[in-house]
Amino acid sequence: MINLLIFSIITGIVFSLIIVPFVLNNKETKVPVQFNRVAALASTAVLSTVIVFILYYVTNMDRNWTSLWGLLFVVTLLGTVMAGSKDRKLKIVLLLGAIAFGAYILSAPLFNADRKYKAVEMEQQVEIKAFDETKTPASVPPKFARNKMKKSFNQVPNTSYYELGHLQIQKVGDEFVYIAPVEFSGLFKWWTGKTTPGYFTMSATDSADNPKFVQAEMTYTPSSYFHKQIERHIRMKMPNLIFYGDVQLEIDDEGKPHYIRSYGNFISARDGFDVQGVVVADPATGAMKQYALADVPAFIDGAVSPEAVSLQNSYFGNYVHGFWNSVFGKKDVKLPSDEGTEANVSPIFDENGHMYYFTDFTSPKEGVDSMLGYALTDGRTGEAMYYTGNLEESYMDSQGALQIIEKKFIEKKWSGEMPVLYNFYGEASWLTPVLDSNGFLQNYFIISAANPEISVYGNSPNEALKLYKTALQRGGSTVDGSSSAEEAQAKVTVIRVFKEPAGDFTLVSFLTTDGRNFIVSSEAVPLAIYIQEGDQLMITYLETGELFLPVKDLTNSTVK
Repeated sequence: MINLLIFSIITGIVFSLIIVPFVLNNKETKVPVQFNRVAALASTAVLSTVIVFILYYVTNMDRNWTSLWGLLFVVTLLGTVMAGSKDRKLKIVLLLGAIAFGAYILSAPLFNADRKYKAVEMEQQVEIKAFDETKTPASVPPKFARNKMKKSFNQVPNTSYYELGHLQIQKVGDEFVYIAPVEFSGLFKWWTGKTTPGYFTMSATDSADNPKFVQAEMTYTPSSYFHKQIERHIRMKMPNLIFYGDVQLEIDDEGKPHYIRSYGNFISARDGFDVQGVVVADPATGAMKQYALADVPAFIDGAVSPEAVSLQNSYFGNYVHGFWNSVFGKKDVKLPSDEGTEANVSPIFDENGHMYYFTDFTSPKEGVDSMLGYALTDGRTGEAMYYTGNLEESYMDSQGALQIIEKKFIEKKWSGEMPVLYNFYGEASWLTPVLDSNGFLQNYFIISAANPEISVYGNSPNEALKLYKTALQRGGSTVDGSSSAEEAQAKVTVIRVFKEPAGDFTLVSFLTTDGRNFIVSSEAVPLAIYIQEGDQLMITYLETGELFLPVKDLTNSTVK
């Protein structure tokens, strides 16, 4: 508060010196003869100080001098109008300087597009590594989790004072969970309650999990007012930092809540944003620490705000050949999807529990649902990787996947939410939770991005994955296994066989004397249709860890 007051006073004094005439010439001005310059300076300085204080207090704007460019134009214009003959030339020069500075600020987006692109330019690869199908993806949709939390709101003391806050996903300990703070429902409730009681947590991998309320009193929150509002509190402590994105709640491994906010630098003038670090605030005490991205505490998954990632994706997709190309020619332009769950991006986790923001890119041409590529941005460092996909195939984008789901369940009026592209068994595939019209989870839908005719759905992600592997074999695709699947060989004896027609081919499942189950398509191994009980086989298979292990090749030594 003291910093803001000093900033406002200094700005008010400077503004009064510009506005109030240096020397009064009654013949050339309409100012009354009785002119007390000291009183005019003092009153103008006080009024300017009040205006600046209110403006910056309400908007939480940074207090760098460049943020005054708009006010500076108004003040120099007033100074020029009220100037006497002795100081009019000086005031005109100041006005022209203010106009030039304002033009520089406003025109920055026209000239810094190349710098924006360079700041976020991504390395490129063809495809992400295959998903380990022994793991469970964090695929519970946020809308469903939010609905369940609302229905559990009776766990909150003095329920009428509060409402559910912003929902986000993170890793706490070894669990992937959704976190949502309890927020004040209005000014009166804040005035009476003073603190919020805690937050909700719910599994992001198990849709059957029930939300749990965790008590943790918080004084500085987004729904608090005046100096207790967390954004304003952070601004008061860090007056010169450039923030981008909303505050987010992060829970450490002991269950203690922290509010974080990403800060960085403008690309040029006051335009663009390049993330540099994060500010961490204790919502109970207001204590605050600033960290560079390289020093972010281990419990923080999303040091880079989803809004900042979405902005970076926009730079990368639009400004590959500069600003004007993004407006007219649009050569090589690719538009980031708006199907993400947080600021048009979707947080996902790898098998090591590291968070990334996923975004797919599509063509700027209307009516085209072909995906041009997709990006994964590290939630802690902001570093991004762009994946082109197999350039010999045409991948369907997230909007196309959602349209197929909508048509699949058109009678039930179900829809998909949070589509994320995975590499399942070597096939680029969309995994999408399906919700009914009330926001309740109904199933998980998996569809091939390259072959949309191959699709399945199941009650859980793992069940859908098992069905998807069979569907890929039926559809003629090869199952290359997961990130942890290694190719192995074995000599086995068959004790049970099950053969199922699958289009033009046959799917053969067999149980061996060592208790393992294998599955193979006659498309991959045509002679597999002759397998019988008692046959001895030499097989090459993938150690996926699943109940039915996929066979790539086999030799039946019983049949000569």
